[in-house]
Order: sequence, then structure tokens, then C-alpha cells
Amino acid sequence: MTDALKRLSDEGVAIWLDDLSRKRITSGNLAELMDQQHVVGVTTNPTIFQKAISEGDGYDQQLSDLAARRVTVEEAIRMITTADVRDAADILHPVFDATDGRDGRVSIEVDPRLAHDAKATVAEARQLAWLVDRPNTLIKIPATQAGLPAITETIANGISVNVTLIFSLERYRAVMDAYLSGLEKAREKGLDLSGIHSVASFFVSRVDTEIDRRIDELGTDEAKALRGKAGVANARLAYQAYEEVFGSDRWSALEREGANRQRPLWASTGVKDKAYKDTMYVEELVAPNTVNTMPQATLEATEEHGEIRGDAVRGTYEQARADLDALEKLGISYADVVQVLEDEGVEKFEASWNDLLKSTEAELERLAPAED
Repeated sequence: MTDALKRLSDEGVAIWLDDLSRKRITSGNLAELMDQQHVVGVTTNPTIFQKAISEGDGYDQQLSDLAARRVTVEEAIRMITTADVRDAADILHPVFDATDGRDGRVSIEVDPRLAHDAKATVAEARQLAWLVDRPNTLIKIPATQAGLPAITETIANGISVNVTLIFSLERYRAVMDAYLSGLEKAREKGLDLSGIHSVASFFVSRVDTEIDRRIDELGTDEAKALRGKAGVANARLAYQAYEEVFGSDRWSALEREGANRQRPLWASTGVKDKAYKDTMYVEELVAPNTVNTMPQATLEATEEHGEIRGDAVRGTYEQARADLDALEKLGISYADVVQVLEDEGVEKFEASWNDLLKSTEAELERLAPAED
């Protein structure tokens, strides 16, 4: 084992686990990861919950109780997922206290079927915050066009947000603008800005997956030389945008009122192509004031053979821009790639949500009490 995870933390990268299940909570595994592997936060999504509920028996008692009450499948899912998030938030609360609310966070996502309905997303965010009822919760809202005003309104209500499914630099700037607008509205309402937090989840590996597929279709040596470069380049340019926005006069005025920076969170950091080092999206994206949310396999790989060489982002912007420009010259449209990825991201989460509905409904039917 190396001290890579400690070094990563020392460089200002918060390590969050991209997974949650009742077994992790009740077995003590989550507490162990905090104690031994520097984990200071947890992210969830519909796919994670669908996997957790379908694979384990840890939910049987609660499902049985819900079946006896004859609740709807949507209500059952909300009761199950918010219970897990609440318990995880309690385990992480000491970190939340120790970091003044910066870490020790657990994220839960709004119903992905609402991704294109701003008003419903705001209502769902408010409901989830009420249901979980823990100060260290982050409500995940997708960065769709409809998501942007929903982010602003949710922040304006004093609810902390994890903005998810960000692929493009243009959309990331719009997300940061939505966050600052929300803080400005919260300030007008007289809310304490110091209690509002946010992260912006910028997806990495999926960018390489889509662009590498297009590179392979071209098949030229010139194209192949750019395989595996786009995801990191895109994220590094996102950090450049972050530095610009949070170095602005607009931000300084909010910071004086106690506001917190919206940190970039590197999401989708599990390497999908076996040709690449399995810790690539950790090692190449080390920068202060960031979060890296890792699946278990990436966390373990980083611990075992990660090489943390300090800040890997600042000072790389010129090369990052050159890499993306080279792809554009090959005819690979950045605008098209990021739109495809956003559309697919929403579709995948909707599909997982529907799978979760089906599997939970089947369990409720199995456990339903016999009719008199």
C-alpha cells in the first residue's frame, strides 16, 4: 500500500466514495473507509440505488413494512433511499463538523424524469431536503437547460446542491453563474450564506469513451495519437474556468458575506478503457479545492499504486486547449460530443430509475400481506 490517498488529501483533493448501500452502512464499512482511506463524502445516483436494492437482503424488513402499508412504489423508493442517505449523513457528521460543512456530505438525486422541468425539480429538491433532514445533505440536480434555473432557486432557498451531469465548458460556466445567482437571491432574502454549499460534478471518463469511439472510426495515426486525452483536457479547462469565476469581483462580494466556493467535483473517474492506467483520472486531475468521487475499485487502485505528484492541473491549460483544438480539426465536434453525452446521461439515469421502480414493485408484491 502507498500513502497516495493521504497525499491526495494533502493536495486539497477531497476523496468521496461514489457508492452507497445499506450493507456499507450497517457493516461499518463506510466508517472504516473514512478512518483508513480518507473518504470524506459520498455520492449516490439512481444506478447505485438500483444495484444496492436488487443485490442485497438488507432492505427486506423495510420493504416488508412498506408493503404492509401498501405504499406506492415511488413512495417506497423515497423512504428507502432517504433512509440510507440519512444514516450515511449521520456517520459522516463528524467530518462535516470538522470541516465547517465543506465535507462530510452525502448526495441524493432528484427524480431524473424531472430533468427538463425546472419547477418540479425545485419542488423535489425541497421535498428531499425535508425528508432526509440532515444539514450535510447535497441535493443532486442535473445541469440540463431546465436544471439551471432550478439550481438558482434551490440555492436561493438555502438548500445545498450537487450539480451533476456537466460535460461542456459552456454549460459549466452557466452552472457557476446559476450558483452565484442563487447566492445573490439568498442574500436578498437575508439567509446566512455560510451555510450554503455546492459542488459541480464535471464528468471525465465518459468524454474519452465517446471521443475515442469517434477517433477509432477515423482510424488514422494522427487521430489515434489523441486517444485518452480529451477527458483530462476538458476537466483541466473547467478548472481554468473555475479559477476565473471565483477570482471575479462578483464572487468577492459574495465571499465577503460568508459565501462558500462551489468546488469542481471530478465525476465518472473510473477508467473504462483497459489500455489506460486505472488511476489516470485521479493522478492527472490533482488541484486544490477539488473533489474526486471514486468508485470502490478506483479508490483501491489509487491506494495500491497511485502516484500523486502534486498539482497536475494549473499550468496545463495551453496544452489542454491544443488537444481539444486538434480533435476539432479532425472533424470531431466538441459541441456534438457534449450534447450526446448529456442526452445519454439523462437517459441512463431515467432507465436506472425505471429499473429501480420495477424491481422495487416486484419486491413489494412479493412481500405484500395476503388478502383476508
